[in-house]
Amino acid sequence: MKLHELKAAEGATRARKRVGRGTASGLGTTSGRGMNGQNSRSGGGVRLGFEGGQMPLYRRLPKRGFNNKWATVYDVVNVEELNKFEAGTVVDQAALEEAGIVKQVRDGVKILGEGELKVALTVKANKFSKSAVEKIEAAGGKAEVI
Repeated sequence: MKLHELKAAEGATRARKRVGRGTASGLGTTSGRGMNGQNSRSGGGVRLGFEGGQMPLYRRLPKRGFNNKWATVYDVVNVEELNKFEAGTVVDQAALEEAGIVKQVRDGVKILGEGELKVALTVKANKFSKSAVEKIEAAGGKAEVI
């Protein structure tokens, strides 16, 4: 058996409704919507999440936490990821994006001290952890806050 020989099981597929094509289609006059009621009307139906007047699920569940829309969100980069760059390179946001280390810069970049740095680099970022600054300077580089 080949892929082009596969067929759906008997009764698994149905012909689509050809709505609004007259009485001969088998869905004439009311187009399969029935006679009366909200769903028979144009623009009828209920909105998403409506449960017929019952308190909807999204209102029955307790709300938790707080989302601060003014919070500054930094993209975090560990020191060990900077080993991709050659010695003496100036590493900034554009260089990190180009190297694929940071996907998109939101409010800036923060360098953290996870891992070891083996290359002397000049790193420019919005924030540094203390351990990151120590490791960058120990490798013979510089950490500059933008």
